[in-house]
Amino acid sequence: MRRPGIAVALASVATLVLAGCATDTPTPNPSQSGATADAGTGVQSKFFVQADYDREIALLGATATGPADRPWEQVLDPRPVDTAKYKKPGPYKVCFSNAALNNPWRQVGFKTMQAEVEAQRALIKEFVHVDAEGKDPKQITDINDLLGKGCDALIVSPNTTATLTPAVETACAKGIPVVVFDRGVDTDCPVTFINPIGGYGFGHVGAEFLSQKVPSGGKVLALRILPGVDVLETRWSAAKVQFDKANVNVVGVEFTDGDPAKTKTIVTNYLQRHGTIDGIWMDAGATAVAAVEAFQDAGKPLPAINGEDQLDFLKLWKDKQLTAIAPTYPTYQWRTPVLAALKILRGEPVSSPWKLPQPTITQDNLDRYVDEAMPPLHYAMCGCTDLPGYPQRWK
Repeated sequence: MRRPGIAVALASVATLVLAGCATDTPTPNPSQSGATADAGTGVQSKFFVQADYDREIALLGATATGPADRPWEQVLDPRPVDTAKYKKPGPYKVCFSNAALNNPWRQVGFKTMQAEVEAQRALIKEFVHVDAEGKDPKQITDINDLLGKGCDALIVSPNTTATLTPAVETACAKGIPVVVFDRGVDTDCPVTFINPIGGYGFGHVGAEFLSQKVPSGGKVLALRILPGVDVLETRWSAAKVQFDKANVNVVGVEFTDGDPAKTKTIVTNYLQRHGTIDGIWMDAGATAVAAVEAFQDAGKPLPAINGEDQLDFLKLWKDKQLTAIAPTYPTYQWRTPVLAALKILRGEPVSSPWKLPQPTITQDNLDRYVDEAMPPLHYAMCGCTDLPGYPQRWK
């Protein structure tokens, strides 16, 4: 049940938008992923799996089943499993072992989960949340502690994949229905695993857009966060496939550590070195605004760029009429584990895995997602506007 999720920590990166930030930051080493500055796209990442890539690219064009206006309830390629053995009378005690709350993406997501629990208060008598603070040993202890707390269902967002697998297997062995989401584990024992399409889909969407928008012979700079992080590697490896296919002139692949100041410095240096940069590809959107600001400070034409659904980028995109696109890793996925746990406890079938849609924000639908009333670090894909406490809870 392993997903292309993040296996290392970025706790020091306060603005990182990804779902899979854990604790131990690896030392940046471009050769680890085959990406080097001023060397085209380099060699393909060791994380690249052709079958997984093919599957995710196919899902980008798939039609989901479920309510059209509730993507967190939709399923791509549904594979229902029987949950009758877990059926029991409610209301229920639902427990959640959370990897961390160490970045805005996770904070927005958890607020969305809390609101979903509140919306289901007729079925949930108690909700227990434990924050592992991006630490594997703490999450292992947390899960073991929860096993003695009388939980009717256990939701887990693992800090890292391999290390948390034994703890999840222990929980499964206790007969408690386990729902894993966001990042996966190396076992099929959970009842279901929930996440959107994945990193290949994200990376492909941004690279395909730049391949179309950057003029022939134009220069593209790829900005990554860190090497050796599986979801980031799959995002980059999909971009590499597209850039190589389209013969895009990638003049550099640089690691930013998710730091806006470092991002701005890197972009500034490339502008000084190359005169112009026509496109910016990013494996996450948290520092997209900093990248654009480097062009503004240098008095250079703004590039074609991919960001994400963080509102500071969407607002800048609209205000400056950027040539842009925003692949997403939607925070509405935090609603789905609660709904899945309740379905399982009522003996209703759920899909395993449960693959959610992964929408893309384009120029055509940008206005739908820009919300001037919400804070800059809010995520447009929260799927939270119908939940209790909106909008105050998310401010």
